[in-house]
Amino acid sequence: MTTLWSPGEPGTLSDGRTRDRFGAGFLWGTATASYQIEGSPDADGKGPSIWDTFAHTPGKILDGSTGDVACDHYRRMPDDVALMAGLGVNAYRFSISWPRIEPEDGAVEMRGVAFYDRLVDELLAHGIAPVVTLYHWDLPQWAEDLGGWLERDTAQRFADHAEWMVENLGDRVHTWITLNEPVVASTFGYGFGTHAPGKVLMFDSFTATHHLLLGHGLAVQAMRAAADGDLRIGITHNLSPVHPETDSDADRAAAASLDAIQNRIYMDSVLLGEYPDPEVVGIPVDRSCVSHGDLAVIAEPIDVLGINYYNPTLVSAPAEGNPLPFELKQFPSEDVTDMGWPVVPDGLREVLVQQQERYGDALPPVMVTENGVAYPDTLEDGDVPRVDDPRRVQYLREHIAAVGRAADEGVDVQGYFVWSFLDNFEWAEGYRPRFGLVYTDYATQRRVPKTSYTWFQSFLGGRS
Repeated sequence: MTTLWSPGEPGTLSDGRTRDRFGAGFLWGTATASYQIEGSPDADGKGPSIWDTFAHTPGKILDGSTGDVACDHYRRMPDDVALMAGLGVNAYRFSISWPRIEPEDGAVEMRGVAFYDRLVDELLAHGIAPVVTLYHWDLPQWAEDLGGWLERDTAQRFADHAEWMVENLGDRVHTWITLNEPVVASTFGYGFGTHAPGKVLMFDSFTATHHLLLGHGLAVQAMRAAADGDLRIGITHNLSPVHPETDSDADRAAAASLDAIQNRIYMDSVLLGEYPDPEVVGIPVDRSCVSHGDLAVIAEPIDVLGINYYNPTLVSAPAEGNPLPFELKQFPSEDVTDMGWPVVPDGLREVLVQQQERYGDALPPVMVTENGVAYPDTLEDGDVPRVDDPRRVQYLREHIAAVGRAADEGVDVQGYFVWSFLDNFEWAEGYRPRFGLVYTDYATQRRVPKTSYTWFQSFLGGRS
């Protein structure tokens, strides 16, 4: 039986490791995304994003909510950074709201730039390194009206946006992530329609995939050209180790197919300059959007790879009538999150080691740019408000230990970011799932650090 951690005990991992075991230069942080926390959808000249439009479309968000207020971070940023500093992190990953910077095509809003300028300065004043994600899904609505990621021109527009942000923040921001989880932006946004902009194109969503990846490569080129000094530039992929349900040839082929669709399309193109063989992918993909030289641009060398991990995936051969080349199964686990995801800590070690084995010298240093869990949290109000979340504490203790085991096996891991700093707007799920180290009381915008915050604080401050 697992013994749960309680406040007052040293902040160690499930295997007894302390922070010191990861080295002095390791980045320890939390992560957020602009639409999920900022609110203020039209403040200081901001234009609408595809998520503003999508969330205001009836029936798209499970609880009928929007990100109009979210965590009100746009107005409460200094207090949030102070709370972050109290946690003891040395890095914070946040995203830029593109429509806050460019509310209309080619029209830069300097008040939007000024917000991120203040945020960066506030972080640095507290000894926290800013790690900036340029695109975490909130495409300007005007760009979607011009075709969105189905149009090749969007890739160049994104590169222009990236160049502008480096010109304005590159003197203080060293680490940049171009895209967050292009697999989710493409598959859910353009394939299944469950995320903004809500297109249901199924296999034809590959056009959006390709243009997202092309935008990444063009952005890397533009950022390098605009930088006065050295930048560490990368991309973040949501990776999941895929397991066949049995060792049969049919199940193994199904696993190879999903691995190609979810992982290798994004990893092979960025690191090797190629897409997986169509026979392995197993679905009809129209690649006419790929022009000569595109893959060389997509494979522009990067300095760091962000890996987001939440759970492994189990598949079998498809049942009759299934148009996909695989059937999703429930991965066996002792615990399941509020999102219905299995809790498998060793899957994080597995996915990190898998990339090292698969790509070898082509794999740059990696950072775990997201890892976290949604559990039902209850605010115990009183003289001292309290949110006790021992399951999340144990989740973090076990998953960070898995990062340590991957490092023991030779993976060059240079950072770990908890998703998320605050409970926030969880996309199509609305406000029900709570991922935060800090509880957000949405009615009052009061922040209440959870027990997991206290544990992470102890871990970050503890020394062997």
